[in-house]
Amino acid sequence: MDVSDQQTAPDHADDDAARLHQLGYAQELKRTMSAFSNFAVSFTIISILSGCLTLYGFGMKTGGPAAMIWGWPLVGLFVILVGLGMAEVCSSYPTAGGLYYWAAKLAPKNGPAWSWFTGWFNLIGQIAVTAGIDFGAALFLNAFLDLQFGFEATPGHTILLLAIILVVHGLLNTFGVRIVAVLNNVSVWWHVLGVLVIVGVLLIVPDKHQDASFVFGSFVNQTGWGSSVYVFALGLLVAQYTLTGYDASAHMTEETKNAAKAGPRGIVMSIVVSLVAGWVLLVGLTFAIQDYDGAVGSATGVPPAQIFIDATGAVTGKFLLLICIGAQLFCGMASVTANSRMIYAFARDGAIPGSGFWHRINKRTQTPTNAVWLAAGGALLLALPYLWSATAYAAVTSIAVVGLYVAYVIPVFLRVRRGDSFEPGPWTLGRWGKPIGIVATVWVALIFVLFMLPQVSPVTADSFNYTPIAFLVVLGGAALWWVVSARKWFKGPKVQGSEAELAAVEQELKELG
Repeated sequence: MDVSDQQTAPDHADDDAARLHQLGYAQELKRTMSAFSNFAVSFTIISILSGCLTLYGFGMKTGGPAAMIWGWPLVGLFVILVGLGMAEVCSSYPTAGGLYYWAAKLAPKNGPAWSWFTGWFNLIGQIAVTAGIDFGAALFLNAFLDLQFGFEATPGHTILLLAIILVVHGLLNTFGVRIVAVLNNVSVWWHVLGVLVIVGVLLIVPDKHQDASFVFGSFVNQTGWGSSVYVFALGLLVAQYTLTGYDASAHMTEETKNAAKAGPRGIVMSIVVSLVAGWVLLVGLTFAIQDYDGAVGSATGVPPAQIFIDATGAVTGKFLLLICIGAQLFCGMASVTANSRMIYAFARDGAIPGSGFWHRINKRTQTPTNAVWLAAGGALLLALPYLWSATAYAAVTSIAVVGLYVAYVIPVFLRVRRGDSFEPGPWTLGRWGKPIGIVATVWVALIFVLFMLPQVSPVTADSFNYTPIAFLVVLGGAALWWVVSARKWFKGPKVQGSEAELAAVEQELKELG
């Protein structure tokens, strides 16, 4: 923060609270987060050392190096467009509800319905991305424990480690709020320096490297499907899954100073920095492959771990693996944080069964403690099919992508429909808002269909992509609830009270604090 920022911080605090009051809410959460910390949360959740590496084995079989290396910038271009559209809307409505609040305000009619379904897509996507991140951390941790102590990499052991990790992340978000804020800032540098260390070691230590034609041109298809185009498209999941979670900057705006500018910048910068660093990581890792088939079939269940060991030896390989595990644990912790804020906001507006309980704020820490445990418990539940299905992890990542990106693009689509009647905040795209929104919407429509499709042939009970079933259960239930009951009482985001009532809520929290 420079001198000018320090001088204007009190005014920003007043402006932030005033804008939140205009949106209908009291300042219940502590607004202590800087612009860098807001960026750090999204960058940490994107976590190239999590998404890139945990799905790397999937990519090795689904298109191989060519699909991963060229799919990354292709997907990244469209993700930037989606992020730009979201950032503009975030600037106009900086509230923890984020996407579903924006949908309610931007819809020309039937605002509550748009809000309801946006919220439910976001909710399942958030829980799935938390599951995917911590599940990936459990996979990598299990691989390390197998290599170091002989703790065999089995589905049962991985799910056990996942449960432990989720409990730790729940406890940190419950009792260590200040620690979480510090760790999110540390996480940025851990990721950046971690990528530099990993790529540097993989560049210097191995006796041999793959040639450029292999890294940039080798196409591998071990899916059972005959169409190279279809397999390449499926392989885009590696990049599309990694580049998710940047809506966290929006969900944290009620805790961020100068939120109408810091939130949008956090969204866009987290994508851009991750895009560059992630591509460097993918290229460096692929050049270092010593035994392609050996890595794919590694007994650890984690191909990058095998690549590290083959390229650098057991000791250095395990050190690099620990860097990845640390980043993934940071990532999962931040995901639980952001997920809980979305649950808190959605429950605040009565849209979740037991809303009064899930919306409850811990008066001592001013954080939504109950929502934290719903986020952690839901993530564990979504990952349990891994005990029976080897493809469950890819399905969880597909659920995260589909759920989050549909929720991301609905407000962007509605902003396009609003046209010139949209009232931008201080961070705006100007005349580029409409074309960017149109391209972003088309892209999300394509990936919605793509990641529902079978990923392996032949399709069996073990290889089945259960993404459509998960959506049918959750969104089918939400749709049924809407038709039978919610449409009669859910009117979209609620106004908590008059200016005096909001001030009274804030005063009570100050006295308790």
